[in-house]
Amino acid sequence: MSIEKTFVAIKPDGVQRGLVSEVISRFERKGLKLAGMKLMKVPVEMAENHYGEHKGKPFFEGLVKFITSGPIVAMVWEGKGAIATCRQVIGATNPANAATGSIRGDLALDIGRNLVHGSDGPESAAREIGIFFKENEIVSSWDRNNDCWITE
Repeated sequence: MSIEKTFVAIKPDGVQRGLVSEVISRFERKGLKLAGMKLMKVPVEMAENHYGEHKGKPFFEGLVKFITSGPIVAMVWEGKGAIATCRQVIGATNPANAATGSIRGDLALDIGRNLVHGSDGPESAAREIGIFFKENEIVSSWDRNNDCWITE
């Protein structure tokens, strides 16, 4: 498995509910490395770009309205198989189908308020990181003292 970067956002419901540290802690405990993070209010144009693949679908406007309704925490996580690992930690899109122990399985009830977004593949990770972060806002070349205890 190769080292990957992926995009994760704590959505407005997660920020409003005070779950930021809980969410971050779950990725850190799994062994992923934080490479970028910022609290931000998403402009409408950025939200429309982010959800571009859903444009024209009946739920598109609702997605844009929700993600722009309050601050989010945008993050870049790095590690072996980071994309799949983050998606496992996050859980199924519908919290009713999310495994116990996942963020959505433990903390969410409704598909429209499912707390966290995570990239679903390498292409979307690269695209989403590019939407939310400038290159100089990502710090992936730092060594963590405990990396040797997380991966071989």
